[in-house]
Amino acid sequence: MTNARRDGLILVFLGSAVIVVILGYLLLARSPGAVHDFISSYYATRCLLHQSDPYSEKELLGDYEAEGAPRLVDETEDRISVGRYVYPPTTFAVLVPFALFPWDIAHILWAIFSASSLILAACLAFDLGADHAPILCGAIIAYLLANSEILVMLSNPSALMIALCVIAAWCFIRDRFVAAGILCMALSLAIKPQGPGLVWLYFLLAGGVFRKRALQVLVVACAISIPFMVWTWMVSPHWIRELQANIQSFSYRGGPTDPGPSSSMRAEFLDLQVVLSRFHDSPVFYNSVTYLVFAPLLLIWAAATVRTKPSKRKDFLALAAIAPLSLLPIYHHYYDTKLLLLVVPGLGLLWTRRNRVAFIALLLTAASFFFTGDLSHWLVTRTAQGLHPAPGGSAGWLADAVTVFPAPLLLLATGVFYLWIYVESSLIEERIASGTS
Repeated sequence: MTNARRDGLILVFLGSAVIVVILGYLLLARSPGAVHDFISSYYATRCLLHQSDPYSEKELLGDYEAEGAPRLVDETEDRISVGRYVYPPTTFAVLVPFALFPWDIAHILWAIFSASSLILAACLAFDLGADHAPILCGAIIAYLLANSEILVMLSNPSALMIALCVIAAWCFIRDRFVAAGILCMALSLAIKPQGPGLVWLYFLLAGGVFRKRALQVLVVACAISIPFMVWTWMVSPHWIRELQANIQSFSYRGGPTDPGPSSSMRAEFLDLQVVLSRFHDSPVFYNSVTYLVFAPLLLIWAAATVRTKPSKRKDFLALAAIAPLSLLPIYHHYYDTKLLLLVVPGLGLLWTRRNRVAFIALLLTAASFFFTGDLSHWLVTRTAQGLHPAPGGSAGWLADAVTVFPAPLLLLATGVFYLWIYVESSLIEERIASGTS
């Protein structure tokens, strides 16, 4: 190990220490709101184990109260969020092993497993980037880990989903522990398909051994998910309708998942709809424009992936482009941006140039990491709120824009930049190949 690689790894460990401290705090004295996002997942799975309908608010809360757990959430709003389960039945494939334990043990095991997986994923992302820029990659990963407080505190399934996705990508690119990589990607898809879906699509489109790995992932994902879907169907024949109703119950105008300016959680989302809704608060408008922006970028990325010959450069640039772009077309929280770990190898690769492209890559990537970090996002939000603008006026609109615009626009800029480099590299390879022939 070179000195630079060792120093970069030390930085990653320093970032990991923040997560370890938070995790220790959770284990010793649970703070208000801690492991909140795991409560619904845990009791929905317990509900299924008891042959009750996990998508029925009445049955889920009834099961929750029957186990003597109302101490976990007291406010009416929190009880509603616990009682309306919004994840697909495939998630139970991951949750059942934890739901077999009592709550006091299960939430600790889940927190440890999620946090440990995220730290491992960060180390593996560093391993990919350290071949080119170990200190830079170590520093930016350390910042990401040190700004993962909310994800660890809430114990949201996104932590495990992202970690498993990054681990699988490392296994496939390095061609090591392939069986573990296949299982990790399959479980990641089972938790939240919209998270790792485009990463899986890259391996499918890349061809060769990667396509074989992607198809193996699909087979394993179906093998572990279908039994739980059948089980759910037997217990709850109308689960699809109930799941849709649960999701829609949070999506009303001004509701918790509404991207519009009247939403109670408007500062917590970073999809492109959040930006567009500030100009015209209509789902037809902001959804349509978002898809019109995203679809051509996805097609260009897919075409370049199919046409480009296999190489580590291709892997790094393709994943660096699709990771930020995948966060934009549909509902995502700030904690979902830990998927940006897949941008780090691409940044390290470009940094070796030490030219204008390298500095643009550093500027965009660092800005994306900064504005999506937990602490930095909190500081920006508090600063905007401290201005105390009059609601409804231009000052109020500007303060709101300062809060919600930077992250999605920077993710879009970062994704487009890496896509441009990726396509340019693909075209150069084609010219060289045609000239050789």
